[in-house]
Amino acid sequence: MFETHTYDDPIVLDTAIRSRWAFLETSSAAAVLRSVCPEEWSDITAVLRSFSLNPSRWLKAGGNRGDIAKEIDEMFCTRGWLETRVDLVTRGVLLSRREEVLSELPEMRQEGYLVDNFKGRVALDVEWNAKDGNLDRDLSAYRAWHEAGVISAAVLITQDRLSLKALAEQLWAAHLTSLPPEDRVARLPIDLGTSTTTNLEKAALRVRRGVMGTCPLLIVAATRATWNGAPYSAD
Repeated sequence: MFETHTYDDPIVLDTAIRSRWAFLETSSAAAVLRSVCPEEWSDITAVLRSFSLNPSRWLKAGGNRGDIAKEIDEMFCTRGWLETRVDLVTRGVLLSRREEVLSELPEMRQEGYLVDNFKGRVALDVEWNAKDGNLDRDLSAYRAWHEAGVISAAVLITQDRLSLKALAEQLWAAHLTSLPPEDRVARLPIDLGTSTTTNLEKAALRVRRGVMGTCPLLIVAATRATWNGAPYSAD
């Protein structure tokens, strides 16, 4: 796997966006998206430009996927992206030398999974604080879909765990000073201590093993710079 950096080109990706997120890509994914899937790339850059990490939504114990993932998904949904299951069907035909059909093999269906956002020829998942095993499923699916000609590229939006953990601890400590001593709880309202959740580091480890093949993949991770600057508030 060759890691590329086409997102560093200001023609491909605006400097203001690059300054607010961390990136990792394979097979020139950003340049491919801009050239081959311009409408989808416009949607992606619009979301990255407008999204800001709000501590009151981020540092909130959530259920299934959490408020941040839902917020980003909704931003794509309003732009016509859909949660979609991608199944692959393989049909084999035996031909003679004269290309006469001798027989047909049984059709084989490979059942996929619901990708968070799909539009045109781009698959995009938001993996925010989920179990890191989700990454194995996501990356293997992207490779299979690309090899089958279903997608031109894939995008994974996640978080830079260490950067955001430090920010969360800072915001929480500031919040505690506003509370009476008897109400101060040192523990963060969400668990950011575990390293077994989806994040940039875990995704990078898998990608750098070469699991993507030739599939262009752009990983985008929220960092401290994605924060909107507001303090944490429980209200």
